[in-house]
Amino acid sequence: MCAPLIALVAMLTPGRAHADPPVVLGGGSGIVVNGESFCTLTTIGHDNAGRLIGFTSAHCGGPGAVVSAEGANGAGVLGKMVAGNDLLDYAVIEFDPAKVTPTNNVNGFQIDGLGPDPAFGQVACKLGRTTGYSCGVTWGPGKDPGTIVNQVCGQPGDSGAPVTVNNLLVGMIHGAYSEELPTCVVKFVPLHTPAVTMSFNTQLADITAKNRPGTGFVPIG
Repeated sequence: MCAPLIALVAMLTPGRAHADPPVVLGGGSGIVVNGESFCTLTTIGHDNAGRLIGFTSAHCGGPGAVVSAEGANGAGVLGKMVAGNDLLDYAVIEFDPAKVTPTNNVNGFQIDGLGPDPAFGQVACKLGRTTGYSCGVTWGPGKDPGTIVNQVCGQPGDSGAPVTVNNLLVGMIHGAYSEELPTCVVKFVPLHTPAVTMSFNTQLADITAKNRPGTGFVPIG
């Protein structure tokens, strides 16, 4: 059983009265859900209805949960979770385009589009709000449907972090592969439990089948 990588917020600073400029958000940005949980945004773009859509892990929050940006408390609520699936561990966020400027590059971590599920031996990379950038080999499918096992670093707060192969999004961080193996302390030491990644293709297929917000999603370019 994998352990979710969610972090709790101790305290948030009250928002300022004046309006802040739009917040720049992209895959790898830190987000705060319901003012209490730190997670990572997987990606951002538009669906076939033209809505500004983002994704993160379902264990960060469910439909109706409000989302703000880490480090931009004065900007207030930027979006709301509008759909999700606990089994496939995705949450769909609809952002206010007046409050958010989407980007495909966060701290040099680039998302150039969507890619196929990675195969054994391919190197996957991730950007999480807690452990930052790390890469590792793909071991193959996980034990549960829609899961992939990668040797990348993950800690609480990295839930939802984008996982890419050759700058193409293939998944989001779900949790640690095993609680019985050493956890990742620093990304420079690779002797730790692998991370479980949820296949983004599997998640999008579920969204499309149910005609949920996020159907026809295209990441910002």
